[in-house]
Amino acid sequence: MATDRTLITELATGLGMLGRDDTGALIAERPPVFANLNAADWDRLEGLWLSGGYGAEFETALDNGRAFLESPDALNGRVPRIIEWIGGRNAPGDEVVPADLRVDHVYLISCKYLSKILHNLSPSRLMEGLLSREASTDSTNWYERVAPIEFQALYHACVQANSWSDQLPQMVSELDREMRHEVAHALKGEWPAEAKPLYLELCSVVSERSAKIWRNNVVSGSMERLTWRMLRIGSAPYFILGSKKGGVNEPASMRLRVATPWDLRQQYETKGLQIDSQEGGQPRVGWQVVYRNRFSGNEVRVCGHVEVRWSHGRFGNPPEAKVYLDTPPEDVPGYIPLASPAPTRVVQQRTLWS
Repeated sequence: MATDRTLITELATGLGMLGRDDTGALIAERPPVFANLNAADWDRLEGLWLSGGYGAEFETALDNGRAFLESPDALNGRVPRIIEWIGGRNAPGDEVVPADLRVDHVYLISCKYLSKILHNLSPSRLMEGLLSREASTDSTNWYERVAPIEFQALYHACVQANSWSDQLPQMVSELDREMRHEVAHALKGEWPAEAKPLYLELCSVVSERSAKIWRNNVVSGSMERLTWRMLRIGSAPYFILGSKKGGVNEPASMRLRVATPWDLRQQYETKGLQIDSQEGGQPRVGWQVVYRNRFSGNEVRVCGHVEVRWSHGRFGNPPEAKVYLDTPPEDVPGYIPLASPAPTRVVQQRTLWS
């Protein structure tokens, strides 16, 4: 189920495309242009609007929808006939475009508000499967796979520090689901003093070995396709409407058209993908895609990082890999800022006496 903030940003983006300023009245009307919203969705949205607690979220999303309505790259002033909300649902099939809205059966829109995350998935699927949905990947706990000694040492230190020897197994691999939940709950906050250096060692080893595994799986033939998958550049063009962090912690609008691999290749050559371990408060791997502009010859570098993080607490579920984009989106090749409508030109009419 979508969170309140997600519901607002996605549906208000669609409402903005209708070009009206009376948002409260518009929500109360429940316009039929929203083809697949049910009464519960409208009730929830109306309640959030009337609560007054999400004014900034509504305003930003509505402005993005209006910009999409007016942009010559998008609707070019034509009010849509049908808006479908497809976010917050598990899409069937091999979904490539991270779309939340579909407009007039053609325009695919990703609503991305104050998030730099490109993917959230298993480390194995990223570093071994290279984001391919067809790849068979190992679902074993990644920490246990790549750093079994360090992972066990950290667990043993936590057991000893909390006098859990009588309640828990000696081996971390023997924890069942209920035990993992209890350990995760008990280890909130600071690590026990004995465990702190062992956690730092685990982070270092996981970072280095994850980077090595990923590099070894990226061969020349799969490198370019991996970069497309990482940056969400798919076979169909789509739009990103949202916000990013601006100056003095104020959000700035983000309105982009995302090109296809064919479009990208017309202007840029993908020269390489660099993968290196990084230091951080958790296991971290940095990545950098290097492009060459075919016309100017200049190199463009797109940077990001992956955090291999605990899922549902320490020793909880198997860790997940969060892929972050660190380069400003508008500087990424293939991410094209949405054009604004040309200002109306006022022509001075001459009279017989002028």
